[in-house]
Amino acid sequence: MLFRSELAKFVGKGSLWFLKKFTKGGSSLPGKLALKIDPEILTHLSQNYTLVVITGTNGKTLTTALATAAMSDHCPNVISNPTGSNMQQGIVSTFLAAPKIKTGQKGIALLEIDEGSLKNITNHVQPDYFVFTNVFRDQLDRFGETHTIYQLLKDAALAAPGATLILNGDLPIFNDPSLPNPKVFYGFNHQKDQDVEAHYNTDGLLCPQCDHLLKYKSITYANLGKYYCPHCGFKRPQLSYQVNQINKLTLDSTEFSINNIIFDLPVAGLYNIYNALAAYSLLKELGLSDQAIQNSFKKTKRVFGRQEKIKIADKTVLLNLVKNPVGLNQVLDILSLDKKPFTLACLLNNDYADGIDVSWIWDANWEKALNFPIEEIYTGGSRKDDMTQRLVVAGFRENIIQSIESNDELIEKITNAPTDHVHILTTYTAMLQLRQSLVEHGYLK
Repeated sequence: MLFRSELAKFVGKGSLWFLKKFTKGGSSLPGKLALKIDPEILTHLSQNYTLVVITGTNGKTLTTALATAAMSDHCPNVISNPTGSNMQQGIVSTFLAAPKIKTGQKGIALLEIDEGSLKNITNHVQPDYFVFTNVFRDQLDRFGETHTIYQLLKDAALAAPGATLILNGDLPIFNDPSLPNPKVFYGFNHQKDQDVEAHYNTDGLLCPQCDHLLKYKSITYANLGKYYCPHCGFKRPQLSYQVNQINKLTLDSTEFSINNIIFDLPVAGLYNIYNALAAYSLLKELGLSDQAIQNSFKKTKRVFGRQEKIKIADKTVLLNLVKNPVGLNQVLDILSLDKKPFTLACLLNNDYADGIDVSWIWDANWEKALNFPIEEIYTGGSRKDDMTQRLVVAGFRENIIQSIESNDELIEKITNAPTDHVHILTTYTAMLQLRQSLVEHGYLK
């Protein structure tokens, strides 16, 4: 077995070297080759690491990036998977690319894992920590409803009962007494208690214990908040880490307090405060100081497709990945902060990585954008007609919507757009295709 593992490691590292030397690189091929030789290679590669798995529907990438940046400033041998290759072969490639750990030292692996791939990881390794960000309806054709998604997370936790769970305490389904793991909860406590109602088109409003309708004393968004069940007494657990004040929300940044410590984050959105809170909770459990986390958060860089700023000619373009109703609604809230006239582009694909079923666009609240200062709208992607129809039904005037046939045409439209600001909302594969076109046009490297 040791020979097979060493051979798999040699072949994987060799292919990684070749790809870097003679091509633009590849995030998953070395892992695929290594797994072919030794299906248990992950066990061998990860044995000298503290393993942290970060998973959930939304927020995995930024939470992982924030935690990795902070840990890298203070600890040697920190690895992560920043390319977003978060399935088994990509995780193996991440370990193959890691520098050799010196004798007597131990590394930290902060791994963003796709919900559907969790079992492929926990079948081979025992994580020390799990960070669960949230569970929202996402890619019904792939994951099913929210309870199905949560079961994937729960199964992973049950496979590693000694792992500490760092959980979003504002999400009712995560308050699960059946899990034997040590638990740490984080959440929001920035509002005064009052009786509030969730939006009628919200998932997850039934009590996980008795199936009666939950009530709320405060709601941040969707079904996240200070919940309680008037029927059985089920309620939000005590929070170890909490956002107790939100000081500033702008198009470019946020300022907020966690446990009465002020943090600045150079990215926008209430949902990104949740991501910062999740990262903070993990970092505190790993032993970092508040000051170290503060300093790292201030230097945060926008990650791949998440409020990524791109200059196209004289236009400032803000690129946002969208993939489900809750995430899209949060991005629309960010757009509401842009008070200057802007152009909007909506790119909708339905390849496997996006989710084949595009009915989710009808559950997002496009109607809230009717009063935004939008001058022109471009729709593109393989399901651009569905996107156009959704916007028309929302109430946008047809004469400001233009259907785009290619990314080259879109780039040309952007360079001649009537506004200085352009917001692009795009699904995953459409974003990859657009980025490739931007590279070819010299706007991205």
